[in-house]
Amino acid sequence: MNGTGVGGNVTMHDVAALAGVSVKTVSNVVNDYPHIRPATRDKVQKAIDELGYRMNLSARSLRQGRTGIIGLALPELSLPYFAELADSVIRAAEARGVVVLIEQTGADRQHELDVLTSDRRQLTDGLIFSPLELGPDDADALQVNYPLVVLGERIFGGDWDHVTMNNVDAARAATQHLIDQGRRRIAVVGAHAGETMGSAALRVLGYQAALAANGIPLDPALIIEGGLWHRATGAEGTHRLLDSGVPVDAIFGLNDALALGALHALHARGIDVPGQVAVIGFDDIEDAAYTSPTLSSISPGREQIATTAVDLLLARIAGSTEPYRRVIPDFALIARESTGG
Repeated sequence: MNGTGVGGNVTMHDVAALAGVSVKTVSNVVNDYPHIRPATRDKVQKAIDELGYRMNLSARSLRQGRTGIIGLALPELSLPYFAELADSVIRAAEARGVVVLIEQTGADRQHELDVLTSDRRQLTDGLIFSPLELGPDDADALQVNYPLVVLGERIFGGDWDHVTMNNVDAARAATQHLIDQGRRRIAVVGAHAGETMGSAALRVLGYQAALAANGIPLDPALIIEGGLWHRATGAEGTHRLLDSGVPVDAIFGLNDALALGALHALHARGIDVPGQVAVIGFDDIEDAAYTSPTLSSISPGREQIATTAVDLLLARIAGSTEPYRRVIPDFALIARESTGG
């Protein structure tokens, strides 16, 4: 295996000649093999440093059958949560000596299927995959011949590791926080009609559970549907809610982008937050701490999700045969000005 150095090509043969050892010994040193005498290792390392030898990583990857690259397929990097999750995954991978190749599926079913069989999979040792449109009926598509870690709520069971969120309990905590602030007419913005699996369905379940536990009747008029969870969706849904004339004293945006849109709509209407209407979101994106008022939110454990997903994937790449795991990180409620917390 060759290497390059400043001022020209430097090979293992050059290092071996200077150190007075075999090429095999140099290879053992640069690949950090055990059972090498310290004196020999020191001699080889001095020759490497003197010649400026650099290992040819492409050749090593071919020999090991690995590229040192992992894939990360996310729905939309324009959504703050996924952008920040990508950043967390990149940092976790970098700390472990791995590069991340990011792909965006656009929350499109065919794109999600395509990413599983893309030629780009030959460039990566494994994939961290966050589907939004695939469901249990698509489980066979996830039976791939490379290491896979699934994020989110869309797929349960199967021969892969799965890192999800505690959506129901976290949404219940968000709603309970509003109730504890004296709110009784709590709206949800961003519900998905007919959805039975996924973040929207699970978070609405948590919302309903909190209402029931506090003896507050569920008013369907307070469940505001929306499409993709963008700021514009939150603003439009909030305007619809206010135009309906239904009494409301709090809004739970099912993610922070929706909650930011709700804040914008309330401000445009001259409605005081939290005096007249309290607002809470979900994801605790960085912007939540810099809105006016600052936005209360649920922190779902993004850093833990990222590091856990990377570690599980790297373990599978290394050949782990441990039982597949389903990991649910801890969440935290971050109370800020928008709820008077």
